Amino acid sequence: MKKETLSLEFTVYDSEKELSSEDAALLSRARQAREDAYAPYSKFKVGAAVLMENGEIVVGNNQENASYPSGLCAERVAVFQAGAIYPGLAIQKIAIAAGSERNPLAKPAAPCGNCRQSIFEYENNQKKPIELLLMGASGEVYKCPSIQGLLPLAFGNEYL
Repeated sequence: MKKETLSLEFTVYDSEKELSSEDAALLSRARQAREDAYAPYSKFKVGAAVLMENGEIVVGNNQENASYPSGLCAERVAVFQAGAIYPGLAIQKIAIAAGSERNPLAKPAAPCGNCRQSIFEYENNQKKPIELLLMGASGEVYKCPSIQGLLPLAFGNEYL
């Protein structure tokens, strides 16, 4: 028998003021996108901003639906839109800003499993890591060097 250990590497910043100007600007775009989210049921708004390798930024926000499974998370809205607008271009970073009217001081929220898998598909295909910046309503920012850190033992196209 052999035991393996999986670990998560990320950096915690006390606030976005500690970030580089590029990261702070990307997170600002994610916060702006969060404000326009359609979340009438959960009141949990999420905005995402994707930085492409050509310097363009693509945003998305969560879109809820009374039939809950029909909604879509901010991360997938942004990543799929980026893939549609800039096919073949690598995604460098994704900033995600989440906040709830019920819990405005929440810590950063990581992407759900479906979003992690969708982001991994892009990271795996482009063979370059996609850095993530995660922020709640305010306060700390988590910086992850790759989606693989949040999705160990990921399922990729090499299995098909």
